[in-house]
Amino acid sequence: MRKGTALVVGATGITGGNLASYLTASGWSVYGLSRRPSEQAGVIPVGADLLDREATAEALAGLPITHVFYCTWVRRDNEKANVEANSAMMHNLLDALQGANLAHFSLVTGTKQYLGAFENYGSGKTETPFRESAPRLPGANFYYTLEDIMFATAERDGFSWNVHRPHTVIGYARGNAMNMGVTLAVYASICKATGKPFTFPSSQVQWNALTDLTDSLVLARQMEWAATTPGAHNEAFNTVNGDVFRWRRLWHEIGEFFELEVADCPETPQPLETQMADIAPTWAEIAEQNELVEADVTQLASWWHTDADLGRELECVNDVTKSRDFGFDHFRETRAAFFDLFARLWAERIIP
Repeated sequence: MRKGTALVVGATGITGGNLASYLTASGWSVYGLSRRPSEQAGVIPVGADLLDREATAEALAGLPITHVFYCTWVRRDNEKANVEANSAMMHNLLDALQGANLAHFSLVTGTKQYLGAFENYGSGKTETPFRESAPRLPGANFYYTLEDIMFATAERDGFSWNVHRPHTVIGYARGNAMNMGVTLAVYASICKATGKPFTFPSSQVQWNALTDLTDSLVLARQMEWAATTPGAHNEAFNTVNGDVFRWRRLWHEIGEFFELEVADCPETPQPLETQMADIAPTWAEIAEQNELVEADVTQLASWWHTDADLGRELECVNDVTKSRDFGFDHFRETRAAFFDLFARLWAERIIP
């Protein structure tokens, strides 16, 4: 028995791709929308650029969508431009679905809800652990704009909604701009091939402070649970694995996994984007020697985004009490999430 007909927006990304696979296995009919659809077992591909209003309407016309899972965004040069581009995408999608009798809309945002936009990242005074009830920070933030568009359209069209706020997501996805797990695997593989020590690239604060992360399957499970549990509708939920850790321990454990020498955290940050600026030929050589499936390192690693995550000068811990109180108690050990991902990357010849 089918549970519903889902439209996963951003179906080739780390969140949307893993969600689409999970929903398909869980008994949903799944349409996967992206600008460049790829083959995914059981997922019906839909190609459209959400910034193109007419193309979006044409691509979605007549589809029997009951549930939307919105897992995409675009990055621009500043937050004002981020707001304009991302709000246009959301408006174009919701306008295209206005006659679809939509039952539920799930929006994925993240911890910038509490930390602020990239250009003033970490400038807010939100206390940890972050709670869903925390007030919005001053200034532009496209997360807030997407929420407001969704709230207004839900009231107009009569569908329910949820907001999901993961921390950095760990999961399998190639060519994704927010992929710490694959980025660290590629960095570790480069260190092993070149004899470089495995050096934490960023903030002493992040090295020493408690933090948490989100496994893509935990997020997928929470999204399905919230969308299909009436008592959880019209709520925002933080989404993290349920454990906390310090990078100073986990970094050594990742280094041991790859059999690497692990250096102490340097006093001065050594950003990956700087370290890896000229690494493309080295990775191409590693790929050729080991018969890897991707020789272009830019299709695998997101140095800038991992630098942003590891460079925060503040503690970042998310409270999941609300989610548990509402009935969702799925847990994932973060160390195991990394190691399982590394094993899959090795098995699929993405890393040597």
